[in-house]
Amino acid sequence: MTRWWSRLRPDNFTLALLCTVGLASLLPMKGAAAIVLDDVTTVAIAALFFLHGARLPRESIIGGMLHWRLHLTILACTFILFPLLGLLFKPLSGWLLTPELYMGVLFLCTLPSTVQSSIAFTSMARGNVPAAVCSASLSSILGVFLTPLLLTALAGTSGGVHDPLHAIGGIMLQLLVPFVAGHLLRPWIAGWVEKQRALLRYTDQATILLVVYSAFGEAVTEGLWSKTPLLSLFAVAVVAAVLLGIAMPLITFLARRLHFNREDEIAIVFCGSKKSLATGVPIAKVLFAGGSLGAIVLPVMIYHQIQLIVCGMIAQRYAKRAP
Repeated sequence: MTRWWSRLRPDNFTLALLCTVGLASLLPMKGAAAIVLDDVTTVAIAALFFLHGARLPRESIIGGMLHWRLHLTILACTFILFPLLGLLFKPLSGWLLTPELYMGVLFLCTLPSTVQSSIAFTSMARGNVPAAVCSASLSSILGVFLTPLLLTALAGTSGGVHDPLHAIGGIMLQLLVPFVAGHLLRPWIAGWVEKQRALLRYTDQATILLVVYSAFGEAVTEGLWSKTPLLSLFAVAVVAAVLLGIAMPLITFLARRLHFNREDEIAIVFCGSKKSLATGVPIAKVLFAGGSLGAIVLPVMIYHQIQLIVCGMIAQRYAKRAP
């Protein structure tokens, strides 16, 4: 019993997310304070991606790029398979899911893969870590361009992305430019970044919490909880679980049908099935400025916790079966 609870118990970051949502629901920022908080979160997000760029070794990029079949497979899972799965839940929109929550499901399906946790789970399962580093990083960079375009294709202008090219420009300015700047400065700051890795991990998490507080505070002010039925909140959790439950077996089957070895299969399964909360929340902040941001990021937050629990279990199974 204790063993199962240790697996299912939310991690500290997830508990912090729940507390942040609760705080934003009870004490949302309003007026001038909300404007200042929005500016602070913009700067914090830029700093976050600057540090991501500084952490990524160039050797990992060059070495991993040689494994093109693996990367194409992961990108196809992330940006083709998931958007198609997202369309399967369209009949639930306006019934079990509010339009805003369904838009959040579509947004979740168009997001890039995670970087840190994909690499961590691939390493835990004894998979191809260098390829995972390269593929997850490439996915995050391409997500800057592909997420707005895919979301527009799936939802049209009804989703709030009225000008995808303008959205891409805004995301590039806020995420990609700091990322590239950090990577270019890596030769001078890499040593300091590596020494501060533990501290910077909490900086990452604090930035996400700050953006979530800002997003939910604005949504609560606009009537998020009064407009969202309890049944819809339960339904979006079920949708997130079903989405992962369909995607992971399909991705595993695909990797084996394409005759990848065990190490590559592990990288494909973890990089191809995960969605990035760290990238998703800042992208949503740009795409849905002035919209129902809190409801739209809610599916991403729920999926984030489910994928951590499930991937942790699967990584342990892979590790036990390792030769």
